[in-house]
Amino acid sequence: MKQSKQYKEKNNLIDKTNFYNPEEAMALLKEVSYAKYNESVELHFNLGIDPKHADQQLRGTVSLPKGIGRNKKVLVIAEGEDANQAQNNGADYVGSDDYIEKIQGGWFDFDVVISTPSLMKKIGRLGKVLGAKGLMPNPKLGTVTKDVGKAVKEFKSGKFEYRNDKNGIIHMIIGNTSFSSEDLLENFKYIYDFILKIKPNKSKGTYFKSIALCSTQSPSIFIQPLKIKWKEN
Repeated sequence: MKQSKQYKEKNNLIDKTNFYNPEEAMALLKEVSYAKYNESVELHFNLGIDPKHADQQLRGTVSLPKGIGRNKKVLVIAEGEDANQAQNNGADYVGSDDYIEKIQGGWFDFDVVISTPSLMKKIGRLGKVLGAKGLMPNPKLGTVTKDVGKAVKEFKSGKFEYRNDKNGIIHMIIGNTSFSSEDLLENFKYIYDFILKIKPNKSKGTYFKSIALCSTQSPSIFIQPLKIKWKEN
């Protein structure tokens, strides 16, 4: 990949022989982020898990204390009073057969799909298209629920899904470059402790193999897990 002059200049500010502690990394990120727009701040956890085994796969939902600075578009498949509850709690789109038909026609202007259990049979015909995009409602993720109002409120407040990729890496957004270093650090601490808590019992050896921090266009800053002192010693 061809690197821009700005990228190279910012990359030179990072000591590639050093692994930073979280406080240093959040402060340095502010120096090396150079885009003129409000970039997402990303964390990439390379974990000592074997994704080939189902009992070592990590997938679920989580909310960060400072949010992630993004407004998710929420589609709710519901009818009657459930539909009213979804609308009252801020859902962007609410309906049933009409939205199922729109999706079948190639419409995907949403980030989360929430459904009542009774309508999952109708959504089943969308399994291939929604599943391929990671958007299929799932009870384990809180997106198939009888309390759609509560689910909408949670996802509109910043709740998001995480999952490891085929290499055992979890990629996630913890804010954007308009966040203060303190707020990014608070989100980092929360998600680090959370991922530590959900460590699979079958995971052997080093769990946190590497932790990379970057904004959308910035070079990566590597955080040393051994320098994280509040939980893991």
